[in-house]
Amino acid sequence: MVFPKNRLRRLRSSAATRSLMRETRVHPHDLIAPLFVVGAKVAAGPIASMPGQRRLSVDQAVAEAASLYQLGIRGVLLFGVTDQKDAIGKSAWDPKGPVPKALRALKKEVPGMTLFSDVCLCEYTDHGHCGVVKGQEILNDPSLPLLAKMAVVHAEAGADFVSPSDMMDGRVAVIREALDKAGLGQSGIMAYSAKFASAFYGPFRDAAGSAPSFGDRGSYQMGAANAREALREMESDREEGADILMVKPGMPYLDVLVQARRRFDLPLAVYQVSGEYSMIQAAAEKGWLDGPRTRDESLLAFKRAGADLIISYFAKAFAGDFQKRGGLDEGA
Repeated sequence: MVFPKNRLRRLRSSAATRSLMRETRVHPHDLIAPLFVVGAKVAAGPIASMPGQRRLSVDQAVAEAASLYQLGIRGVLLFGVTDQKDAIGKSAWDPKGPVPKALRALKKEVPGMTLFSDVCLCEYTDHGHCGVVKGQEILNDPSLPLLAKMAVVHAEAGADFVSPSDMMDGRVAVIREALDKAGLGQSGIMAYSAKFASAFYGPFRDAAGSAPSFGDRGSYQMGAANAREALREMESDREEGADILMVKPGMPYLDVLVQARRRFDLPLAVYQVSGEYSMIQAAAEKGWLDGPRTRDESLLAFKRAGADLIISYFAKAFAGDFQKRGGLDEGA
């Protein structure tokens, strides 16, 4: 038997060679860090179901963003946590709410940071759904002007990109029109375009206090079985004026991300959601996984699949280790 001339192990013979041959790299500039900002009557502090994550006051959010910026991270995504809840989520568009206050402070104190704000009613409604409710039905069209109002308030406060995560039909077009009418034509939209009704959101709902009080979100979020429908959702958002398209969650939907990369030339974001984060953290705490290596491998998978931007609760830890390595490849 003649041994094959192609010995692929030649390309893996040393750490230096492996680094030269590396096809995909993750850099802190690729990452967006989610931050939970609390209102005046909500306590800041650790999030039990998300080890290493905290709810932050506005001042703490500014300090955290400054720290992230020093580590090379150039984007944060803000979520509000409030006790001011009612049937339609009026506090969502309160200019004095936690997210607008944080946006104004961040724009002043960390001017180089790109600011994304989540636009959804679920954190602000007493029923926890992402739109207006009538009986047990989540109403699409009456929800749109409320989301647009929220988006305008966020953009006026300093959001560079508003990020509708509600999955109501037509919300990108309505938000784009509202921003333009308000003279906010430079404000962008990062749309949660392929957002699936996922079991991986559990820890987030604990952190944000946004669990629905009845039913589920299957009538507006994507069904896990449908990849072709996800691409239709993304195409719809592109046509309505989205600047960035998103797939959420990340790991269970890498196939959707790959197909989206082949089809769309817009920037693509992926959200490594709370459940993905907490699973890795929990397994690492028990010694079942090497936490940093598993973290890095998961982030690499998103870049390899085609993501330009990765929203991840691991952003700070990854960037810190990246800096300690002097920017050398992870896992070389």
